[in-house]
Amino acid sequence: QVQLVESGGGLVQPGGSLRLSCAASGFRLVYYTIGWFRQAPGKEREGVSCIIGTDGTTTYADSVKGRFTISRDDAKNTVYLQMNSLKPEDTAVYYCAVAYYCSEYGAYGWGQGTQVTVSS
Repeated sequence: QVQLVESGGGLVQPGGSLRLSCAASGFRLVYYTIGWFRQAPGKEREGVSCIIGTDGTTTYADSVKGRFTISRDDAKNTVYLQMNSLKPEDTAVYYCAVAYYCSEYGAYGWGQGTQVTVSS
């Protein structure tokens, strides 16, 4: 059974940091490409970052480049998203999923997501 559980969200002031976790059950993350996505109320879901299981190559949306870092801890079977210099526009529910070609199309294993709120 493929399951992913997101955690680590919360309320943070602009300029602050959060570290999101994506814990996997039923499969080993190292063999899969995992993407982080986010969706704000009234907005379409968008890709944030992705890490390829085979070689560890990472990708980032232009809006988060230089601020967010995706990584993987094989021992814990967990993918992380370190978010620094957070902006109000980063406010959204963040999801992770198995995403071939770093695309949400055909992605699976979605969890309930974790809320990130950036506000004073």
